[in-house]
Amino acid sequence: MPIRRSQLLVKWIFENQHKLQTVRRCSSSLRYKELEENSAAVQAEDVAPSTQFDEPCPHGEPENSFKYEDLQVKLAAPYQLQPKPDARDLGFGKYFTDHMLKVNYHAPLGGWQKPEITPFENLSIHPAAKALHYAIQLFEGMKAYRGVDDKIRLFRPDLNMKRMNLAAHRSGLPIFDGEELINCMKRLIQIDQEWVPHSEASTLYIRPTLIGTEATFGVMAPESALLFVVMSPVSAYFKTSSDGAVSIFADPKVVRAFPGGVGNRKVGSNYGPTIEATTRAAQLGHHQVLWLFGPDHQLTEVGAMNIFMVYINEHGDKQLCTPPLNGLILPGVTRRSILELASQWEEFTVKEEIITMDQVITLNKQGRLLEMFGAGTAAVISPISRIGFLENNINIPTMQQSQPVFQRIKDTLLAIQYGHIEHPFTVVIS
Repeated sequence: MPIRRSQLLVKWIFENQHKLQTVRRCSSSLRYKELEENSAAVQAEDVAPSTQFDEPCPHGEPENSFKYEDLQVKLAAPYQLQPKPDARDLGFGKYFTDHMLKVNYHAPLGGWQKPEITPFENLSIHPAAKALHYAIQLFEGMKAYRGVDDKIRLFRPDLNMKRMNLAAHRSGLPIFDGEELINCMKRLIQIDQEWVPHSEASTLYIRPTLIGTEATFGVMAPESALLFVVMSPVSAYFKTSSDGAVSIFADPKVVRAFPGGVGNRKVGSNYGPTIEATTRAAQLGHHQVLWLFGPDHQLTEVGAMNIFMVYINEHGDKQLCTPPLNGLILPGVTRRSILELASQWEEFTVKEEIITMDQVITLNKQGRLLEMFGAGTAAVISPISRIGFLENNINIPTMQQSQPVFQRIKDTLLAIQYGHIEHPFTVVIS
C-alpha cells in the first residue's frame, strides 16, 4: 500500500528534527511574550472600555438546537415537594428547588433532544463518562430576583448564554440557541417561583450546566452530552469582616490561569485546583485569594470574582479600572455591567488596564489608592480592606471613603436587579 504524502512528511520531520532546533520555540513562551506585548499596548493606549467588552462568537451557528416549544413538563407529586427554608438559614447552595430542567444531546440521534422539566432528582451517569475523567464540563451562574413589585427578574441572561456557548465550543461540547434555553429556564422559574425569596437580601441562584456523558475513554469531543439546570435559594456567598470587607491573600507562587488556557471560560477545571490555595489563605486569616500572574505580579481575579481598583491618576482625577480581558480573566457579566454603568455617569475616568502589585503598593504609599473590590454574580460587590503579600499586610482604605464608588455601584446594581429602577439589563418573567 503506497505511503500517503502526510506520512512522508511526518517521517521527514522525525528524521530531520535536529535541523529544526534553531527555529523551535516553546509555544507557551511565545504566547507569554505575545501577552506581554499586548499588555504593553493596552497600557499605552487609552482604549474606551466599550471597545473591549465583546468576544468573538463560536465558529458558526448550532446545526440544530432544542426548542422551547418542544418543552415537556412533569410536575412533582405532593410528597416530592420540599419545605421552604427560612431566608436566614439559606447560606449558599445548601437547598434546591423542587424541579430541574434537562436536555439530552446524542449525535447519532440527530443532536439535541426535546427539553424536559422534571422533579428534582439525582443523575444517572456512566462511570466512564467524559465529564468525570477529562473535565469535559462547564457551567454558568445566574440569579432570579424578586422585585419590590413582586415581579421576578433575570439580569442580562443573554450574556450568560453567549459565555456558555463560548465555553462549550472550547470544550468540544454542543452549542445551542441561547434564547431557547432562556425561555426554558423562565418556565422552570415560573413553576418553582415560590422558591424565589421574598427578600432583597436573598436570591434564587440558577446553575445551567453542560457535561459530556459519552461512556468511552479517550480525550475527544463527546457524542453524548447533558445540559441541565438546577436552582438554589441563596443568601451571602461568604463571610466578611465586621465592616463588611474582605481580606485577600496574594501568593506569587500560584496562578489561576495561563496564556492560551481557559481562564476566560467558566469550566469546572478552573475551580477545583484553587481549593488548596484558598484553604491556605483562610489559615492565614484571609477570606479569598488574589490571583497574580507573571514576573510583574499582575492582578487577574480575586477568588472567583473580577477585581476593580479606584485611585487618583497622574492627572489628579479619580479613576476606576479593572484588568483587560487578555485571556486570563473571565468576562464577568457584573464586570461588564459595572464598566458600562460607570462610563455613563461620566464622573470619573473608567479604563481597562494592567494592574500590578508594585502599582498597588506605590499608590497606597502615596495616598492615591482609594478603593479595591471584587465583583461577580454570587457576591455582587465585595469591598477589600487588606492584602497579604510577601509576608506583608497592605491595608486598603476602601472602607474609609466618605462616598465610596463600590457602594454606589452596588446600590445601583441591586436597584436594577430588584426593580427599584426599570432598566434594559433586566428580563421580567411574566
